[in-house]
Amino acid sequence: MEKQGKILWVDDEIDLLNSYFIFLEDKGYEVEKATNGIDALELINVHNFDIVFLDENMPGLSGLETLSQIKQSKPNLPIVMITKNEAENIMDLAIGKQIADFLTKPVNPSQILLALKKHLHKNTIIKEQTTSEYSSEFLQINNQISSASSDNDFFELYKQLTFWDIRLDETHNELYNMLMSQKEEANFAFCKYITKNYLHWFSEPESRPLMTPDIFKTQVFPFLDNGEKVFLVVIDNFRYDQWKMVQQTIEEFFTVEKEILYYSILPTTTQYARNALMSGLMPLQIKEMYPQYWVDDTEEEAKNLYEENLIDLLLKRYRKNINFSYHKINSSQEGEKLVEKLPQLKDNQLNVCVLNFIDMLSHSRTEMRVLKEIARSETAYRALSVNWFKYSPTLQLFKDLAASDYKVIVTTDHGTVCVNKPIKVIGDKNTTTNLRYKVGKALNYNKNEVFDITNPQKAMLPSPNVSSTYIFAKNRNFMAYPNNFNYYATYFKDSFQHGGISIEEMIVPLAVLQGKQ
Repeated sequence: MEKQGKILWVDDEIDLLNSYFIFLEDKGYEVEKATNGIDALELINVHNFDIVFLDENMPGLSGLETLSQIKQSKPNLPIVMITKNEAENIMDLAIGKQIADFLTKPVNPSQILLALKKHLHKNTIIKEQTTSEYSSEFLQINNQISSASSDNDFFELYKQLTFWDIRLDETHNELYNMLMSQKEEANFAFCKYITKNYLHWFSEPESRPLMTPDIFKTQVFPFLDNGEKVFLVVIDNFRYDQWKMVQQTIEEFFTVEKEILYYSILPTTTQYARNALMSGLMPLQIKEMYPQYWVDDTEEEAKNLYEENLIDLLLKRYRKNINFSYHKINSSQEGEKLVEKLPQLKDNQLNVCVLNFIDMLSHSRTEMRVLKEIARSETAYRALSVNWFKYSPTLQLFKDLAASDYKVIVTTDHGTVCVNKPIKVIGDKNTTTNLRYKVGKALNYNKNEVFDITNPQKAMLPSPNVSSTYIFAKNRNFMAYPNNFNYYATYFKDSFQHGGISIEEMIVPLAVLQGKQ
Protein backbone atom coordinates (compact mmCIF):
# COMPACT_ATOMS: atom_id res chain seq x y z
CA MET A 1 0.00 0.00 0.00
CA GLU A 2 1.22 3.50 -0.86
CA LYS A 3 2.46 5.42 2.18
CA GLN A 4 0.08 8.26 3.08
CA GLY A 5 2.19 10.08 5.65
CA LYS A 6 4.01 9.86 8.98
CA ILE A 7 2.09 10.81 12.15
CA LEU A 8 3.28 11.58 15.66
CA TRP A 9 0.55 11.01 18.25
CA VAL A 10 1.21 12.42 21.73
CA ASP A 11 -1.10 11.38 24.60
CA ASP A 12 -0.45 10.31 28.20
CA GLU A 13 -3.12 7.59 27.73
CA ILE A 14 -1.63 6.26 24.53
CA ASP A 15 -2.52 2.62 25.25
CA LEU A 16 -6.23 3.45 25.01
CA LEU A 17 -5.82 4.58 21.39
CA ASN A 18 -4.72 1.32 19.73
CA SER A 19 -7.93 1.10 17.71
CA TYR A 20 -7.11 4.47 16.11
CA PHE A 21 -3.59 3.32 15.24
CA ILE A 22 -4.84 0.10 13.63
CA PHE A 23 -7.36 2.14 11.62
CA LEU A 24 -4.70 4.59 10.43
CA GLU A 25 -2.14 1.90 9.58
CA ASP A 26 -4.80 0.14 7.50
CA LYS A 27 -5.18 3.42 5.61
CA GLY A 28 -1.46 3.55 4.85
CA TYR A 29 -0.25 5.91 7.60
CA GLU A 30 2.83 5.29 9.74
CA VAL A 31 2.18 6.20 13.39
CA GLU A 32 4.85 7.03 15.99
CA LYS A 33 3.71 7.37 19.63
CA ALA A 34 4.76 9.42 22.64
CA THR A 35 3.24 9.65 26.13
CA ASN A 36 4.60 13.07 27.10
CA GLY A 37 5.85 16.35 25.70
CA ILE A 38 9.55 15.73 26.40
CA ASP A 39 9.57 12.47 24.41
CA ALA A 40 7.58 14.11 21.63
CA LEU A 41 10.15 16.90 21.25
CA GLU A 42 13.00 14.36 21.10
CA LEU A 43 11.21 12.37 18.39
CA ILE A 44 10.52 15.51 16.38
CA ASN A 45 14.24 16.38 16.44
CA VAL A 46 15.09 12.93 15.05
CA HIS A 47 12.26 12.17 12.60
CA ASN A 48 10.46 14.05 9.87
CA PHE A 49 6.77 13.90 10.67
CA ASP A 50 4.00 15.11 8.38
CA ILE A 51 1.55 15.94 11.18
CA VAL A 52 1.21 15.79 14.99
CA PHE A 53 -1.86 14.88 17.03
CA LEU A 54 -1.28 16.43 20.45
CA ASP A 55 -3.26 15.91 23.67
CA GLU A 56 -3.84 19.22 25.47
CA ASN A 57 -4.06 17.84 29.03
CA MET A 58 -0.82 15.98 29.91
CA PRO A 59 1.23 15.88 33.13
CA GLY A 60 4.60 17.59 33.11
CA LEU A 61 4.99 19.56 29.91
CA SER A 62 1.41 20.47 28.94
CA GLY A 63 0.02 20.26 25.45
CA LEU A 64 0.17 24.04 24.96
CA GLU A 65 3.76 24.19 26.23
CA THR A 66 4.73 21.31 23.93
CA LEU A 67 2.99 23.09 21.07
CA SER A 68 5.04 26.25 21.67
CA GLN A 69 8.33 24.37 21.61
CA ILE A 70 7.41 22.38 18.49
CA LYS A 71 6.55 25.62 16.67
CA GLN A 72 9.97 27.06 17.54
CA SER A 73 11.82 24.23 15.81
CA LYS A 74 9.23 23.21 13.15
CA PRO A 75 7.01 26.25 12.51
CA ASN A 76 5.34 24.72 9.44
CA LEU A 77 4.56 21.31 10.96
CA PRO A 78 0.74 20.99 11.21
CA ILE A 79 -0.45 20.23 14.75
CA VAL A 80 -3.94 19.02 15.64
CA MET A 81 -4.81 19.71 19.29
CA ILE A 82 -7.03 17.13 20.99
CA THR A 83 -8.63 17.99 24.32
CA LYS A 84 -11.45 17.19 26.74
CA ASN A 85 -11.52 20.86 27.73
CA GLU A 86 -14.06 22.90 25.72
CA ALA A 87 -13.21 26.17 27.49
CA GLU A 88 -13.05 29.03 25.01
CA ASN A 89 -9.81 30.43 26.41
CA ILE A 90 -8.04 27.10 25.74
CA MET A 91 -9.25 27.20 22.14
CA ASP A 92 -8.10 30.80 21.78
CA LEU A 93 -4.66 29.97 23.19
CA ALA A 94 -4.27 26.99 20.87
CA ILE A 95 -5.41 28.94 17.80
CA GLY A 96 -3.13 31.84 18.78
CA LYS A 97 -0.21 29.43 18.72
CA GLN A 98 -1.16 28.49 15.15
CA ILE A 99 -2.57 25.00 15.48
CA ALA A 100 -3.82 23.41 12.29
CA ASP A 101 -7.00 22.02 13.85
CA PHE A 102 -8.81 21.55 17.15
CA LEU A 103 -10.68 18.34 18.09
CA THR A 104 -12.67 17.65 21.26
CA LYS A 105 -12.65 14.19 22.90
CA PRO A 106 -14.05 11.71 22.28
CA VAL A 107 -12.98 11.85 18.65
CA ASN A 108 -14.05 9.29 16.10
CA PRO A 109 -11.95 7.86 13.26
CA SER A 110 -13.76 9.89 10.59
CA GLN A 111 -12.75 13.15 12.32
CA ILE A 112 -9.14 12.02 12.35
CA LEU A 113 -9.29 11.02 8.70
CA LEU A 114 -10.88 14.35 7.78
CA ALA A 115 -8.09 16.24 9.59
CA LEU A 116 -5.48 14.23 7.69
CA LYS A 117 -7.14 14.84 4.33
CA LYS A 118 -7.47 18.54 5.11
CA HIS A 119 -3.86 19.10 6.18
CA LEU A 120 -1.86 16.44 4.29
CA HIS A 121 -3.81 15.72 1.15
CA LYS A 122 -5.79 18.91 0.52
CA ASN A 123 -3.79 20.00 -2.54
CA THR A 124 -3.91 16.55 -4.11
CA ILE A 125 -7.65 16.20 -3.51
CA ILE A 126 -8.35 19.69 -4.87
CA LYS A 127 -6.17 19.01 -7.91
CA GLU A 128 -7.95 15.72 -8.63
CA GLN A 129 -11.38 17.30 -8.14
CA THR A 130 -10.45 20.30 -10.28
CA THR A 131 -9.15 18.03 -13.03
CA SER A 132 -12.39 16.07 -12.99
CA GLU A 133 -14.60 19.18 -13.05
CA TYR A 134 -12.67 20.98 -15.80
CA SER A 135 -12.57 17.85 -17.94
CA SER A 136 -16.35 17.58 -17.69
CA GLU A 137 -16.80 21.27 -18.62
CA PHE A 138 -14.24 21.32 -21.43
CA LEU A 139 -16.78 20.52 -24.14
CA GLN A 140 -19.29 22.96 -22.67
CA ILE A 141 -16.73 25.79 -22.92
CA ASN A 142 -15.96 24.78 -26.50
CA ASN A 143 -19.66 25.00 -27.28
CA GLN A 144 -19.81 28.45 -25.64
CA ILE A 145 -16.93 29.61 -27.85
CA SER A 146 -18.45 28.32 -31.08
CA SER A 147 -21.95 29.65 -30.33
CA ALA A 148 -21.05 33.08 -28.84
CA SER A 149 -22.89 35.72 -30.85
CA SER A 150 -23.76 38.52 -28.41
CA ASP A 151 -22.13 40.73 -25.79
CA ASN A 152 -23.61 38.68 -22.95
CA ASP A 153 -22.37 35.46 -24.56
CA PHE A 154 -18.80 36.78 -24.54
CA PHE A 155 -19.16 38.19 -21.02
CA GLU A 156 -20.29 34.80 -19.70
CA LEU A 157 -17.57 33.03 -21.67
CA TYR A 158 -14.92 35.35 -20.19
CA LYS A 159 -16.24 34.68 -16.70
CA GLN A 160 -15.93 30.92 -17.27
CA LEU A 161 -12.42 31.18 -18.68
CA THR A 162 -11.32 33.43 -15.82
CA PHE A 163 -12.79 31.07 -13.23
CA TRP A 164 -10.77 28.17 -14.62
CA ASP A 165 -7.68 30.30 -15.23
CA ILE A 166 -7.54 31.14 -11.52
CA ARG A 167 -8.49 27.66 -10.36
CA LEU A 168 -6.18 25.67 -12.59
CA ASP A 169 -3.16 28.02 -12.77
CA GLU A 170 0.09 26.35 -13.81
CA THR A 171 0.10 23.48 -11.31
CA HIS A 172 -2.17 21.55 -13.69
CA ASN A 173 0.26 21.69 -16.62
CA GLU A 174 -1.62 19.71 -19.24
CA LEU A 175 -5.06 21.08 -18.33
CA TYR A 176 -3.72 24.62 -18.11
CA ASN A 177 -2.33 24.33 -21.63
CA MET A 178 -5.75 23.12 -22.80
CA LEU A 179 -7.36 26.13 -21.13
CA MET A 180 -4.87 28.50 -22.78
CA SER A 181 -5.81 26.98 -26.14
CA GLN A 182 -9.46 27.65 -25.34
CA LYS A 183 -8.61 31.26 -24.46
CA GLU A 184 -6.87 31.60 -27.84
CA GLU A 185 -9.99 30.25 -29.61
CA ALA A 186 -12.23 32.53 -27.53
CA ASN A 187 -10.11 35.56 -28.46
CA PHE A 188 -10.20 34.61 -32.13
CA ALA A 189 -14.02 34.48 -32.00
CA PHE A 190 -14.17 37.71 -29.97
CA CYS A 191 -11.97 39.59 -32.44
CA LYS A 192 -14.24 38.50 -35.31
CA TYR A 193 -17.23 39.74 -33.32
CA ILE A 194 -15.67 43.14 -32.53
CA THR A 195 -14.41 43.60 -36.10
CA LYS A 196 -17.90 42.92 -37.40
CA ASN A 197 -19.84 45.03 -34.91
CA TYR A 198 -17.67 47.83 -33.50
CA LEU A 199 -18.39 50.50 -36.11
CA HIS A 200 -22.12 49.67 -36.12
CA TRP A 201 -22.27 50.59 -32.44
CA PHE A 202 -21.57 54.21 -33.41
CA SER A 203 -23.65 54.38 -36.58
CA GLU A 204 -26.58 52.81 -34.69
CA PRO A 205 -26.18 54.11 -31.10
CA GLU A 206 -29.29 52.29 -29.84
CA SER A 207 -27.49 48.99 -30.48
CA ARG A 208 -24.39 49.99 -28.54
CA PRO A 209 -23.59 47.98 -25.42
CA LEU A 210 -22.40 49.60 -22.19
CA MET A 211 -19.03 51.24 -22.88
CA THR A 212 -16.48 53.45 -21.16
CA PRO A 213 -18.19 56.85 -21.79
CA ASP A 214 -21.46 55.55 -20.28
CA ILE A 215 -20.15 54.75 -16.80
CA PHE A 216 -20.78 58.05 -15.03
CA LYS A 217 -24.25 58.43 -16.55
CA THR A 218 -25.45 54.88 -15.87
CA GLN A 219 -23.47 53.70 -12.83
CA VAL A 220 -22.47 56.81 -10.82
CA PHE A 221 -25.20 59.41 -11.35
CA PRO A 222 -28.11 57.21 -10.14
CA PHE A 223 -26.50 57.02 -6.69
CA LEU A 224 -25.80 60.76 -6.63
CA ASP A 225 -29.38 61.49 -7.70
CA ASN A 226 -30.56 59.32 -4.81
CA GLY A 227 -28.63 61.49 -2.35
CA GLU A 228 -25.86 58.93 -1.76
CA LYS A 229 -22.17 59.72 -1.61
CA VAL A 230 -19.93 57.94 -4.10
CA PHE A 231 -16.23 57.14 -4.00
CA LEU A 232 -15.15 56.05 -7.49
CA VAL A 233 -11.87 54.10 -7.59
CA VAL A 234 -10.40 53.65 -11.07
CA ILE A 235 -7.55 51.13 -11.09
CA ASP A 236 -5.66 51.72 -14.32
CA ASN A 237 -5.08 48.65 -16.51
CA PHE A 238 -7.03 46.35 -14.17
CA ARG A 239 -8.24 43.07 -15.64
CA TYR A 240 -11.24 41.01 -14.60
CA ASP A 241 -9.06 38.15 -13.31
CA GLN A 242 -7.14 40.60 -11.12
CA TRP A 243 -10.42 41.92 -9.75
CA LYS A 244 -11.61 38.38 -8.88
CA MET A 245 -8.41 37.81 -6.91
CA VAL A 246 -8.54 41.17 -5.12
CA GLN A 247 -12.24 40.62 -4.41
CA GLN A 248 -11.33 37.81 -2.00
CA THR A 249 -9.59 40.37 0.23
CA ILE A 250 -12.17 43.10 -0.28
CA GLU A 251 -15.03 40.86 0.84
CA GLU A 252 -13.59 40.76 4.36
CA PHE A 253 -14.98 44.26 4.91
CA PHE A 254 -17.27 44.97 1.92
CA THR A 255 -20.39 43.42 0.47
CA VAL A 256 -20.28 43.33 -3.32
CA GLU A 257 -23.74 44.63 -4.18
CA LYS A 258 -23.29 44.57 -7.93
CA GLU A 259 -20.76 43.29 -10.43
CA ILE A 260 -20.93 43.83 -14.18
CA LEU A 261 -18.72 43.58 -17.23
CA TYR A 262 -18.68 46.19 -19.97
CA TYR A 263 -16.51 47.30 -22.92
CA SER A 264 -13.49 49.55 -22.97
CA ILE A 265 -13.40 51.64 -26.12
CA LEU A 266 -10.69 51.34 -28.75
CA PRO A 267 -7.83 52.07 -28.46
CA THR A 268 -7.71 50.32 -25.09
CA THR A 269 -5.19 52.77 -23.65
CA THR A 270 -5.22 55.30 -20.84
CA GLN A 271 -5.17 58.28 -23.21
CA TYR A 272 -8.37 57.25 -24.99
CA ALA A 273 -10.30 55.04 -22.58
CA ARG A 274 -9.74 56.93 -19.34
CA ASN A 275 -10.37 60.32 -20.88
CA ALA A 276 -13.60 58.87 -22.26
CA LEU A 277 -14.50 57.53 -18.82
CA MET A 278 -13.88 60.83 -17.04
CA SER A 279 -15.62 62.98 -19.67
CA GLY A 280 -18.56 60.77 -20.59
CA LEU A 281 -17.57 61.42 -24.21
CA MET A 282 -15.83 59.62 -27.04
CA PRO A 283 -12.34 60.95 -27.92
CA LEU A 284 -13.56 62.79 -31.05
CA GLN A 285 -16.24 64.55 -28.99
CA ILE A 286 -13.65 65.63 -26.43
CA LYS A 287 -11.45 67.10 -29.14
CA GLU A 288 -14.34 68.93 -30.80
CA MET A 289 -16.01 70.22 -27.61
CA TYR A 290 -12.92 70.83 -25.45
CA PRO A 291 -9.87 71.04 -27.76
CA GLN A 292 -7.80 72.51 -24.92
CA TYR A 293 -8.15 69.19 -23.03
CA TRP A 294 -7.31 66.78 -25.84
CA VAL A 295 -3.71 65.89 -26.71
CA ASP A 296 -3.05 63.96 -29.94
CA ASP A 297 -0.81 60.89 -30.00
CA THR A 298 1.90 62.74 -31.90
CA GLU A 299 2.20 65.55 -29.36
CA GLU A 300 4.83 65.48 -26.62
CA GLU A 301 2.52 66.61 -23.82
CA ALA A 302 1.26 64.05 -21.29
CA LYS A 303 -2.10 62.64 -22.35
CA ASN A 304 -4.03 62.55 -19.05
CA LEU A 305 -3.41 65.90 -17.42
CA TYR A 306 -6.98 67.15 -17.62
CA GLU A 307 -9.09 64.41 -16.07
CA GLU A 308 -10.27 66.63 -13.22
CA ASN A 309 -11.33 69.29 -15.74
CA LEU A 310 -13.22 66.70 -17.78
CA ILE A 311 -15.09 65.43 -14.70
CA ASP A 312 -16.02 69.00 -13.81
CA LEU A 313 -17.38 69.61 -17.32
CA LEU A 314 -19.25 66.31 -17.26
CA LEU A 315 -21.00 67.23 -14.01
CA LYS A 316 -21.92 70.65 -15.37
CA ARG A 317 -23.33 69.20 -18.61
CA TYR A 318 -25.64 67.00 -16.54
CA ARG A 319 -26.40 69.82 -14.10
CA LYS A 320 -24.95 68.03 -11.09
CA ASN A 321 -24.29 70.86 -8.67
CA ILE A 322 -22.13 68.89 -6.23
CA ASN A 323 -18.73 69.07 -4.55
CA PHE A 324 -16.20 66.57 -5.86
CA SER A 325 -12.51 65.81 -5.55
CA TYR A 326 -10.05 64.09 -7.88
CA HIS A 327 -6.85 62.25 -6.89
CA LYS A 328 -4.23 60.48 -9.01
CA ILE A 329 -2.05 58.07 -7.02
CA ASN A 330 1.34 57.12 -8.49
CA SER A 331 3.23 56.07 -5.34
CA SER A 332 2.82 54.69 -1.83
CA GLN A 333 3.51 58.13 -0.39
CA GLU A 334 0.66 59.63 -2.39
CA GLY A 335 -1.57 56.74 -1.30
CA GLU A 336 -0.74 57.38 2.36
CA LYS A 337 -1.53 61.08 1.95
CA LEU A 338 -4.92 60.25 0.45
CA VAL A 339 -5.72 57.94 3.38
CA GLU A 340 -4.77 60.72 5.81
CA LYS A 341 -6.89 63.19 3.83
CA LEU A 342 -10.08 61.06 3.81
CA PRO A 343 -11.69 62.87 6.80
CA GLN A 344 -11.41 66.14 4.87
CA LEU A 345 -13.32 64.63 1.93
CA LYS A 346 -16.29 63.31 3.89
CA ASP A 347 -18.59 66.19 2.89
CA ASN A 348 -18.01 65.69 -0.84
CA GLN A 349 -20.82 63.90 -2.61
CA LEU A 350 -18.34 62.52 -5.15
CA ASN A 351 -14.66 61.60 -4.83
CA VAL A 352 -12.70 60.10 -7.72
CA CYS A 353 -9.39 58.31 -7.25
CA VAL A 354 -7.12 56.86 -9.96
CA LEU A 355 -4.64 54.19 -8.85
CA ASN A 356 -1.82 53.76 -11.36
CA PHE A 357 0.20 50.87 -9.90
CA ILE A 358 -1.09 48.04 -12.13
CA ASP A 359 -0.34 50.07 -15.26
CA MET A 360 3.12 50.92 -13.92
CA LEU A 361 3.68 47.23 -13.16
CA SER A 362 2.68 46.23 -16.67
CA HIS A 363 5.09 48.70 -18.31
CA SER A 364 7.92 48.08 -15.84
CA ARG A 365 7.67 44.33 -16.37
CA THR A 366 8.54 44.87 -20.03
CA GLU A 367 11.53 47.09 -19.28
CA MET A 368 13.00 45.41 -16.18
CA ARG A 369 14.37 41.91 -16.50
CA VAL A 370 14.11 41.13 -12.78
CA LEU A 371 10.42 42.10 -12.74
CA LYS A 372 9.79 39.98 -15.81
CA GLU A 373 11.28 37.03 -13.91
CA ILE A 374 9.12 37.70 -10.84
CA ALA A 375 5.92 38.13 -12.88
CA ARG A 376 6.88 35.62 -15.55
CA SER A 377 3.36 34.25 -16.12
CA GLU A 378 -0.32 35.18 -15.91
CA THR A 379 -0.52 33.49 -12.50
CA ALA A 380 2.52 35.34 -11.14
CA TYR A 381 1.29 38.63 -12.63
CA ARG A 382 -2.03 38.22 -10.79
CA ALA A 383 -0.24 37.32 -7.56
CA LEU A 384 1.91 40.44 -7.79
CA SER A 385 -1.22 42.55 -8.28
CA VAL A 386 -2.82 41.03 -5.18
CA ASN A 387 0.32 41.60 -3.12
CA TRP A 388 0.31 45.25 -4.16
CA PHE A 389 -3.27 45.55 -2.97
CA LYS A 390 -2.58 43.86 0.37
CA TYR A 391 0.72 45.52 1.22
CA SER A 392 0.26 49.06 -0.07
CA PRO A 393 -1.82 51.93 1.32
CA THR A 394 -4.57 50.77 -1.06
CA LEU A 395 -5.80 48.19 1.46
CA GLN A 396 -6.03 50.83 4.20
CA LEU A 397 -7.87 53.11 1.80
CA PHE A 398 -10.51 50.43 1.22
CA LYS A 399 -10.72 49.59 4.93
CA ASP A 400 -11.37 53.23 5.76
CA LEU A 401 -13.93 53.51 2.97
CA ALA A 402 -15.69 50.42 4.33
CA ALA A 403 -16.14 52.24 7.64
CA SER A 404 -17.60 55.30 5.92
CA ASP A 405 -20.99 56.01 4.37
CA TYR A 406 -19.70 55.98 0.78
CA LYS A 407 -21.03 53.80 -1.96
CA VAL A 408 -17.71 52.59 -3.41
CA ILE A 409 -17.50 51.86 -7.14
CA VAL A 410 -14.41 50.07 -8.45
CA THR A 411 -13.64 49.92 -12.16
CA THR A 412 -10.87 50.47 -14.70
CA ASP A 413 -10.21 52.08 -18.06
CA HIS A 414 -8.93 48.99 -19.89
CA GLY A 415 -7.20 45.65 -19.40
CA THR A 416 -4.04 44.11 -20.82
CA VAL A 417 -3.00 41.01 -22.76
CA CYS A 418 0.15 38.93 -22.80
CA VAL A 419 1.40 39.16 -26.40
CA ASN A 420 3.34 36.46 -28.21
CA LYS A 421 3.23 36.93 -31.99
CA PRO A 422 4.90 39.85 -33.83
CA ILE A 423 3.36 41.21 -37.03
CA LYS A 424 5.06 43.61 -39.43
CA VAL A 425 3.82 47.17 -39.90
CA ILE A 426 5.48 49.98 -41.87
CA GLY A 427 4.80 53.64 -41.09
CA ASP A 428 6.42 57.04 -41.33
CA LYS A 429 8.19 58.83 -38.49
CA ASN A 430 4.93 60.31 -37.18
CA THR A 431 3.28 56.91 -36.67
CA THR A 432 2.49 56.13 -33.04
CA THR A 433 4.74 53.72 -31.15
CA ASN A 434 2.16 51.63 -29.27
CA LEU A 435 2.55 47.91 -29.99
CA ARG A 436 -1.18 47.09 -30.02
CA TYR A 437 -2.46 49.96 -32.16
CA LYS A 438 -1.04 52.46 -34.63
CA VAL A 439 -2.25 55.80 -35.96
CA GLY A 440 -0.65 57.11 -39.13
CA LYS A 441 -1.29 58.43 -42.60
CA ALA A 442 0.87 56.04 -44.63
CA LEU A 443 0.61 52.68 -42.90
CA ASN A 444 1.55 49.48 -44.70
CA TYR A 445 0.10 46.35 -43.11
CA ASN A 446 -1.55 43.01 -43.76
CA LYS A 447 -5.31 43.63 -43.57
CA ASN A 448 -5.91 40.07 -42.38
CA GLU A 449 -3.78 40.63 -39.29
CA VAL A 450 -5.38 43.83 -37.96
CA PHE A 451 -8.69 45.64 -37.59
CA ASP A 452 -8.30 48.85 -39.56
CA ILE A 453 -10.45 51.97 -39.35
CA THR A 454 -9.69 54.12 -42.38
CA ASN A 455 -12.33 56.70 -41.43
CA PRO A 456 -11.69 57.43 -37.72
CA GLN A 457 -14.85 59.55 -37.42
CA LYS A 458 -16.93 56.38 -37.79
CA ALA A 459 -15.40 55.14 -34.52
CA MET A 460 -15.64 58.59 -32.88
CA LEU A 461 -11.85 58.92 -32.97
CA PRO A 462 -9.89 62.10 -33.82
CA SER A 463 -7.68 62.28 -36.91
CA PRO A 464 -4.26 63.85 -36.38
CA ASN A 465 -4.09 64.16 -40.20
CA VAL A 466 -6.66 64.20 -42.99
CA SER A 467 -5.67 60.70 -44.13
CA SER A 468 -5.04 59.13 -40.71
CA THR A 469 -5.82 55.43 -40.26
CA TYR A 470 -6.10 53.48 -37.01
CA ILE A 471 -5.08 49.84 -36.97
CA PHE A 472 -5.54 47.48 -34.02
CA ALA A 473 -3.69 44.25 -33.27
CA LYS A 474 -5.95 41.27 -32.60
CA ASN A 475 -5.64 38.25 -30.32
CA ARG A 476 -2.11 38.13 -28.85
CA ASN A 477 -0.34 39.81 -31.77
CA PHE A 478 1.88 42.88 -31.45
CA MET A 479 3.21 45.23 -34.09
CA ALA A 480 6.88 45.64 -34.93
CA TYR A 481 8.69 47.52 -37.66
CA PRO A 482 10.81 45.55 -40.18
CA ASN A 483 13.95 47.36 -38.97
CA ASN A 484 15.46 45.23 -36.17
CA PHE A 485 12.32 43.06 -36.38
CA ASN A 486 13.89 40.00 -34.72
CA TYR A 487 15.26 42.05 -31.82
CA TYR A 488 11.91 43.66 -31.02
CA ALA A 489 10.05 40.41 -31.62
CA THR A 490 12.17 38.76 -28.93
CA TYR A 491 12.22 41.75 -26.57
CA PHE A 492 8.44 42.21 -26.43
CA LYS A 493 7.35 38.57 -26.68
CA ASP A 494 5.40 37.50 -23.55
CA SER A 495 5.09 41.10 -22.36
CA PHE A 496 1.80 42.64 -21.20
CA GLN A 497 0.49 45.22 -23.66
CA HIS A 498 -2.75 47.08 -24.29
CA GLY A 499 -4.35 49.18 -26.99
CA GLY A 500 -5.77 46.47 -29.24
CA ILE A 501 -8.57 43.91 -29.39
CA SER A 502 -8.73 40.98 -26.99
CA ILE A 503 -11.12 39.77 -24.33
CA GLU A 504 -8.59 40.69 -21.65
CA GLU A 505 -8.20 44.29 -22.87
CA MET A 506 -11.76 45.17 -23.88
CA ILE A 507 -14.01 43.38 -21.38
CA VAL A 508 -13.54 45.14 -18.05
CA PRO A 509 -15.15 44.89 -14.60
CA LEU A 510 -17.17 47.27 -12.47
CA ALA A 511 -18.22 46.51 -8.89
CA VAL A 512 -20.41 48.42 -6.45
CA LEU A 513 -19.34 47.92 -2.82
CA GLN A 514 -21.04 48.63 0.48
CA GLY A 515 -19.01 48.56 3.68
CA LYS A 516 -20.07 45.87 6.16
CA GLN A 517 -19.44 48.26 9.05
